[in-house]
Formats: sequence, C-alpha cells, structure tokens
Amino acid sequence: MNFFEFLDKSVTPYHTVDNLKKALEGCGALLFERNGALIAVRAPKKACENSRFRIALAHTDFPALKISPNPDKACAGVNKLHVETYGGLLYTSWLDRDLGYAGMLAFERNGQVQTKLIRGNKLFKIPQLAIHLNRGVNQDGLTVNPQTDLDALWCAAESQKFVDVLKAELAGDEQLLEFDVQLFDAQGANAGGFNDEWIYSGRLDNLSSCHAIAEALLASEPLENDFMVAAFMNNEEVGSVTREGAGGNFLQSILEQVWGEAGLPLSTLNSALSTSLALSIDMAHAVHPNFPQKHESNHGPVLGGGVVLKANSQKRYASDVVSSANFKLLCKNAGVPCQTFITRNDMPCGSTVGPTISASLGIPTVDIGEPMLSMHSIREMIAIKDHDDMIQLLKKFFV
Repeated sequence: MNFFEFLDKSVTPYHTVDNLKKALEGCGALLFERNGALIAVRAPKKACENSRFRIALAHTDFPALKISPNPDKACAGVNKLHVETYGGLLYTSWLDRDLGYAGMLAFERNGQVQTKLIRGNKLFKIPQLAIHLNRGVNQDGLTVNPQTDLDALWCAAESQKFVDVLKAELAGDEQLLEFDVQLFDAQGANAGGFNDEWIYSGRLDNLSSCHAIAEALLASEPLENDFMVAAFMNNEEVGSVTREGAGGNFLQSILEQVWGEAGLPLSTLNSALSTSLALSIDMAHAVHPNFPQKHESNHGPVLGGGVVLKANSQKRYASDVVSSANFKLLCKNAGVPCQTFITRNDMPCGSTVGPTISASLGIPTVDIGEPMLSMHSIREMIAIKDHDDMIQLLKKFFV
C-alpha cells in the first residue's frame, strides 16, 4: 500500500476506513466496520486454551474543521462556511491553505437511510488578515478566535447554499437527510529535506500508524495459536468516548465474537487478555531544533532515531514496567532502535487510546509512536526511516 497515496486519499476517518478495507480485503482477515472505525482480525491456525491476542491499535481521526449543520454566512460579497473545530488544532496553520472538503452523506432511498462517501473537487480558503491591517502581528503574535476567524470562503454567488452542493452529489430520487463533512489540507504528501529523508503531509497523526499496522498485517501469515488484531478506532482526538471510539464497546464485542467463534469458552477470554499484549501506536513529540528547552533533557526523541516508547507516571500513557520491557525486547528482536519520551513535569501530558483500552480489557499495553514535528498542524513532518522502523517492528510483532 503506497504510503503517499494512502495519505492523500484518507482525508476523513470514513475515507481512511474505506482505503484500509480495500487494502486488507483478500488478506485472510475478518473485517468489522463501525462509523469511521475498523477492526481486522486474523484467526490462528488452531485456537486453543493457550491462545492469546496480539493487538495493534491506532486511530483514524485527526484534528479538522467540520462544516456546521447550518454553515452559510455572507459578508462583503463573499459566501462563507461556518465550521466547528474538531480536536486540538493548531489554528494558525489552517490560514492561507488550499482546503478541500470531504465526508459522508446520509440520504433516503426507497424509505431506507443510505450513506455515500464524497470528496469535492473545489478548493476553499481561510485568508489571513493582511499585515497592513494588523501591524503588530509579527511582534505580538497571531491570535485566532475559532468562532469568528475560521470561516472558510467558498464562493462569491450570494444565492448559493452549501447544502445544495451536497444534494447535487446524490441521484435525483434521493433526499439528503444529514451530512458529516470536513475541510482538509488539499496539498499532497511530499518527500522533504535535502536528501529526501523526511515526509511532509497533512494527517500524519495518526495515518502513519494506520499505514504501518496495515502493511505489517498484509505481510503476515496466520499464527499457530495467537489472534492478530488491528484496531483502527475513531474519535481519539476528542476523547474516544463514542460507540466507534476506544471508550465504546466495539473492540470488546469483536474480541468476544471471534473468541467464541473459534470454539473457545467466553469464561476464559479475560484470562487470555490479561496475558496478551497491545501496542497503542500514536505519534510522539520529536525535539524541535528551535525549541529544545520544551523537552525533558534526558528524554528527547529525535527524527530518524527510531520508534519511541512513551511513558508517564500519571498514567496518561498505558506503558508499565512489564509492557515496556516486552516492547524493548520486541525492538531488539526486530533490530529496531528505541527512544524514550516523557513530558516535562511543568507541562501537561496528552494521552492516547492506550489507557482506555488497557483499562477496559485488562490487557497489558504499551504506548509507542514515530517521532514527529508540527503535531496537530495542518502539515506535519516525520522521518522516512522512523516509519520504516515502525513497519519492521510491527511485522515482527505479527510473527
């Protein structure tokens, strides 16, 4: 699965799942989909009382601007779209960018609700105020009010409504009922750096992890006794407490289903989970060369330095002494370098799907990721070497 093509095509969680399904179909895995989330399970050759789970976790969503239910506004001869912020966006990075729109439409056909993926072929923009009208911006910094400053300019025709654009995506006898459409960075992924050692792209957090897991699963063969699971969850950027998120019952219900279908008693599932291993794979903060003071000096991952172990004494990450040790052993066996990240004590720490899944399933879990810069910007940056290392690590995990 070509990485750049995957990045360019996966412009919403729905498109991400659609692309993952197309890639994984035919590889022998059972696929289960739920509203922007996907779980793939490869059953063992022979399930038995010693069977365990090898689970790789990632999330399909990313910070975005979602077009509101009643988005149309007009000012100064321009039609604007009002948006809702989704996740922890770096607001300023969305200004003066070419923005596409894509998402899911829900419509009525023959008395039933149907859905359709769309991706528009027009570009919108959120223009920044000229320096002549904001003279102190370079000295005082740019402040963005998400309610008033992020409306997207989309056309000059005052009579046009955006919902009519969405309706035009449907056949004549279909009635639009609802939509979930968001803006995205329309610039494609590119190799960067003088030696093409880096990748510049939108949505690297967390499509990089999704791609690495899928690549490893595609390269794997069924194990003798263990279940291989790739879980691509939705809504991590807003807390995961949804039916398709890590805080819902999606993963647990699928594990119970495949365990039972393999002829194993459900009474033994919790015991199997407690001795299994989950890798929660999300991105990690690389040391910014212009701001090295923002990192704890002994725990600063660098681009190209290898896969990052993420630890936190407040348990914002799921890593513990045993799961971390298992991860380091996995790195050793895979020949992959390992780095360690902790947050400074005077700065808050983010979180992942790891603690939620580990607590709900009782499965030992370690939080890991590829180091990156510009996290949650509309354009992010990783090292090609780190992505290759992550794929190699996951291939070893699934052997």
